[in-house]
Amino acid sequence: MSLPASRLPAPLNRLPFPVIASPLFIISTPQLVIAQCKAGVVGSMPGLNARPASLLDEWLAEITEALEAHNRAHPDKPAAPFAINQIVHKSNERLEHDMALCVKYKVPIIITSLGAREDINAAAHSYGGVVLHDVINNSFARKAVDKGADGLIAVATGAGGHAGVKSPFALIQEIRQWFDGSLALSGAIATGGGILAAQSMGADFAYIGSAFIATEEARAVEGYKQAIVNSSSDDIVYSNLFTGVHGNYLRPSIVAAGLDPENLPTSDPSKMNFGGGAAKAWKDIWGCGQGIGAINAIRSTSDYVDQLKREYNQARRSLLEVA
Repeated sequence: MSLPASRLPAPLNRLPFPVIASPLFIISTPQLVIAQCKAGVVGSMPGLNARPASLLDEWLAEITEALEAHNRAHPDKPAAPFAINQIVHKSNERLEHDMALCVKYKVPIIITSLGAREDINAAAHSYGGVVLHDVINNSFARKAVDKGADGLIAVATGAGGHAGVKSPFALIQEIRQWFDGSLALSGAIATGGGILAAQSMGADFAYIGSAFIATEEARAVEGYKQAIVNSSSDDIVYSNLFTGVHGNYLRPSIVAAGLDPENLPTSDPSKMNFGGGAAKAWKDIWGCGQGIGAINAIRSTSDYVDQLKREYNQARRSLLEVA
């Protein structure tokens, strides 16, 4: 089971519900982040979603002001904190600029991906922020913690976007042998029962992404949302063609791009470009995880989170009855 919340750093030790919404490239905007936080889960977005770079200042102001207003109006039911994802890769020429804005607005949670840097962690710590680093194996997990990350996101097989290949059982148990800090699990979680299962394995939080694409607030085209509703895990293709890093993508979008999902070429990882080149070339390739078989309708973020809470509580009751 996950360990007592009292050992976790603020604000992770007082989340109203043990879910962190993963940052969705292109799709997550202030509208979705605010809706997620108001619903009681950590809302997040990649800093790179704000284009041009100057837009990030406006977006962080919008999120901060909206959540402060919500908390004033609902002191008995405050919003969950929000997070900004930073791509720590040499191709991200905006990293320092975007991180400076995170410091300006005191973003509560920084999620780092594709590289761990001590100076980024120190910048977040300078104002009391916490850093969660996503990892696909135990080796990367150790490196991230050694460089000052406060917590880890274990990205197991089946996760949307840049997923790993490790079973969640293997990944969580290996990390928990030496790490007792904040730990989230990513990989095909889309139900309340899945959240409880993640905690039962030793994670503190479930990390949910693909299911939020099929919400009204998500900045995704209607075809993308409907494809998630209509698809299952059989429709997920694992490839490194589109960014240079292996990830999971929706088969219908690959076919629509004129490619054969069964015979995709491989990409040179050294050619990764998160500054925009790869994104423009494959902007209609839709990232997605294997958990979408549980998504059967496009709905509001609040409705979906309410469903997760009902399922989670029912799963807990069922376990108590068995015990």
